Amino acid sequence: MLRRFLGVLTDIMYPKTCLVCKKQLDRQERADNFVCIECWGKIKKNPPPFCFSCGRHLKKPVTHNVCAACRRKQLHFDRAFSPCIYEGTIKELIHAFKYQGKDYLGHILTGLMTEFIEEYNLPMDMLDLIMPVPLHKARLREREFNQAQILSEHICRKFNKQISTDALSRLRPTKTQTELETGERFLNVMDSFTVNKKEGIKGKNILLVDDVLTTGATCSEAARSLKDAGAGIVFVLTLAN
Repeated sequence: MLRRFLGVLTDIMYPKTCLVCKKQLDRQERADNFVCIECWGKIKKNPPPFCFSCGRHLKKPVTHNVCAACRRKQLHFDRAFSPCIYEGTIKELIHAFKYQGKDYLGHILTGLMTEFIEEYNLPMDMLDLIMPVPLHKARLREREFNQAQILSEHICRKFNKQISTDALSRLRPTKTQTELETGERFLNVMDSFTVNKKEGIKGKNILLVDDVLTTGATCSEAARSLKDAGAGIVFVLTLAN
């Protein structure tokens, strides 16, 4: 908590610079208090057509509208969506949000997600719960916040949805997925989630929220646990893929 407070205090006391290019910000040149207009404009959006599984842009026609990578693996969520491509500006902002204690970035980053929901008419009306992918308690102590929960809270307020933060939890700490190959990522998260309140999950349609979807291993395993507990449809929404 002290680390986060000092970070915010530093941002207030010293001249604001763009988190990406480090250029000093002024009112005419900033998209918000933390990113200049030029860098914000460089965020790469994830355009349609989308893979009907992972949500990535399909660069060429494929069988059943599913990308080659998804055809080679079993994903337990019904469909995933992401507004951005995980490179450049958005990658740097997510890294600052997630690893540098800049949890206040959640507000502007969630704006990209809510705009995407509205632009592509994601079926929010059919969803009963919004659920952040949980961190293990050891990782939560280290980071002091769950970035997925911050994103979820903003989405819930925007669309007047109920959030569930305690029905799903991590059973054990796992290695950071960024260090692992695709196959290792699925093994790393296998059986790492548990549902604590099955009565509140049964028959519910759920939107799982996280920051990034890479192989889909983490969200898939979380979705498997939810479906084993009786959940209905499980969609996934991340900032980037």
